[in-house]
Amino acid sequence: MTARPFDGVTVGAALPALARVVIADDVRAYAEASGDLNPLHQDDAVARAAGFPGIIAHGMFTMGHLATAVVAWAGDADAVTSITSQFRAPVAMGETIIAGGRVVSVDPDSRTATLDLWVTLERDGEAEFPVRKGRAVVRLA
Repeated sequence: MTARPFDGVTVGAALPALARVVIADDVRAYAEASGDLNPLHQDDAVARAAGFPGIIAHGMFTMGHLATAVVAWAGDADAVTSITSQFRAPVAMGETIIAGGRVVSVDPDSRTATLDLWVTLERDGEAEFPVRKGRAVVRLA
């Protein structure tokens, strides 16, 4: 794959929004692949007893969706030099998470772009941010 060309990347440019409906099969597959078998991500009764509406997605599952959006924008996973974020809210089954971001700076010397990132969802008619204050640095071609 080839990284996104540096020319044409401007401060303020938005990453295309990437939506995904969170389903239990995907969360179960993530749990098995990661080895994080916490029952909050596997068992409705345990999750409800902890005060959640049912099984919740791993924070890193949501972060993985955000990383997918960054890689799609960058054009090559190797172009992404770092991603950080804060987990702010749980994500329940059936919710649609939307990853997004915008270019906040470009450095012509290093040919990098710095992105602000987030993941939103709609809950009770209002936007909520399960991932916020994300940041990525992408090296461009």
